[in-house]
Amino acid sequence: MAVGLLVDCFYFELGHSDFVHSFFSTISYHFEKEGWGTKYPLMMNELYHDKLNWNDVSVVKANLIEIEQELSKLSPKQVIWDIDDLSQKPPWEISSKVTNLVNYFATADGKTFFEVIRTAMDVAEEDKCDLKIHKL
Repeated sequence: MAVGLLVDCFYFELGHSDFVHSFFSTISYHFEKEGWGTKYPLMMNELYHDKLNWNDVSVVKANLIEIEQELSKLSPKQVIWDIDDLSQKPPWEISSKVTNLVNYFATADGKTFFEVIRTAMDVAEEDKCDLKIHKL
C-alpha cells in the first residue's frame, strides 16, 4: 500500500507503508532513547499518528536537519525495519549504491524521504494547510 504526505489536495508519495514505518522506527530507535516521540514529538506523534499543524512545520524542519545529519553517519545495516519487532529485517538486499541511512530511505524516483518531506512542508507553510500521512 502506497503511503505519502497529503497537504490539502497535494500528495507527495514516499513508498510502501512498511518502508515508511521503517523510516520512523529507525529515527526513534537511534535518537529517542526514552521511547517513541520523546525527542521529536511533533514529527513522531503528531505527523506519524495524526496530522502536523502547519504552524508547527518550522519546528519539524529543524528536527529534520538534525535527523538527516545524524542518519548520514549511520550504515544502511543499522536500519530498523520495525521498532516493535527488532527481529524483522528488510525484505531486500541493500544496494551498494546505498551508503548511509539518508539515501537508504528514498522514493521510487530516487528522491530521499527528506527531500519529499521538506517539499511537502514547504507547501503546507505556503498554503497554511496541515500535513498528514495518507495511505492510497
